[in-house]
Amino acid sequence: MSRADQILASIEDFKRNAPPAVKEPLQDAITGITASFSAQSAIQVGDTIPEFHLPNAVGKELSLAELLNKGPLLLVFYRGEWCPFCNLALVDLQKHLASFIAKGVTVAAVSPELPDQSLTMVEKNDLRFEILSDVGNHFARKLGLVWKQPETLRPVFERFGFDLNVRNGDDSFEVPIPTTLLVDRKGIVRKAHITPDYTKRLSAEVALDWVAEL
Repeated sequence: MSRADQILASIEDFKRNAPPAVKEPLQDAITGITASFSAQSAIQVGDTIPEFHLPNAVGKELSLAELLNKGPLLLVFYRGEWCPFCNLALVDLQKHLASFIAKGVTVAAVSPELPDQSLTMVEKNDLRFEILSDVGNHFARKLGLVWKQPETLRPVFERFGFDLNVRNGDDSFEVPIPTTLLVDRKGIVRKAHITPDYTKRLSAEVALDWVAEL
């Protein structure tokens, strides 16, 4: 079974077997953020993305300028290694990575997790693109992409052994809104997919269609 199939199987198992005490707070949280999130407050197509300096999974600091020096950049914000939907999205990107490279596009993903957690994500999913750590969500906040999760989710995270304090290095309980941005060599956002419903992600195939329009 492939890594993607394993993740899908775990998601389906959760949908079938998770108790109401777990499923209901999760669904309520999705409903809440979907209703309250203002897309107008987030980065828009046509905006210039701000410079950043973020460490990768082995602690090497990378800048936006360095990544754009190679060509356009597909930048993906994900919540963390603990999120099965994030894992599935990054596995999908890895599956199509050769096609992005052939088109001269660099792929990078960003989460608030500490570099050692990012390394776990890289190793578990055999990722060959950069995984960057935006500890404290400082960069995501500049883009209007930060969600402070409701306290009702803390017991759910504890039940599954997901300690975001340890993973992220703080107790903010904040995660980025899942987002995919296609940034051209001048740092201009040419395409954006921002969804507060974290169960829905842009496919790598659609992102490749974006690239074809550059």
